[in-house]
Amino acid sequence: MTQNRPPNDEAKATAGFDPDQIAVALHHDRGSPHAPKIVATGRGAVAEQILQLAFANGVKVRQDADLAEILASVDVDTEIPLEAFAAVAEILSYVYRANGETPTPTEEHTSTDGQTQANTP
Repeated sequence: MTQNRPPNDEAKATAGFDPDQIAVALHHDRGSPHAPKIVATGRGAVAEQILQLAFANGVKVRQDADLAEILASVDVDTEIPLEAFAAVAEILSYVYRANGETPTPTEEHTSTDGQTQANTP
């Protein structure tokens, strides 16, 4: 997930990326009773690298500024916080459907201005 705030044109032109951009990568094992985990977060150049890896590997990316801020504050390798469950569930449901899969009711229950990545098996 990345957050695209109005870019500082001078900083973006100098650095080649938006220094305010946020990216968060999530992972959820299909059918797992556990909540999705944060597997990577970054700002600026690191966020750009996370997005490039996602695009290069066909990982679905979604924008959601508020969710990006919430998830970026969580430690890597930590389950998503309770306040993010509904938004992440919606994203995972979208990803499963986009991949031609139908989530089970358990997955929908346990199941990102920014872009949210949901990495599913």
